Amino acid sequence: MSAWGTAAGAFVGTLVLTTALRAAAELRLTRMDLPFLLGSAVTANRTRAKAVGYLLHFLNGEAFAFAYYAVFLAIGTAGWWLGALFGLLHGLFAGTALVSVLLPLVHPRMGSPLTSAPEVALLEPPGFLMLHYGLGTPLVTVAAHIGYGALVGGFTALGA
Repeated sequence: MSAWGTAAGAFVGTLVLTTALRAAAELRLTRMDLPFLLGSAVTANRTRAKAVGYLLHFLNGEAFAFAYYAVFLAIGTAGWWLGALFGLLHGLFAGTALVSVLLPLVHPRMGSPLTSAPEVALLEPPGFLMLHYGLGTPLVTVAAHIGYGALVGGFTALGA
């Protein structure tokens, strides 16, 4: 196992995950734009929000990969299949708690059940499994996270 392998896997995995989510949006399988969700928490400028969001998404990809790495070290093994399992759990956590419950509570430009009628939110809250962004969103999100995890686990196991 290697931290360098994890860093490389995080970069490649995040690139694949981001590309898959963007392609799914272009193919109208989802309306979710994860970099925009992240970036709009920092700025109201829509163009700048996308740029900042991509940077934040890649930084998050590295952070999550090193969380995977810590578990790999704790259990003494790593591999693409274990990474894929972590990716499945990561994708389910993102859709059920992280983005759908926690993000609306802290995102300054996202609506929530607590938003009053006169307030105007820049973003619609994702909802459970992010279903407010389309019926294909849960499947696309979980599949992309499984791919991310498999790449992180595989690169971590191969790194020397």
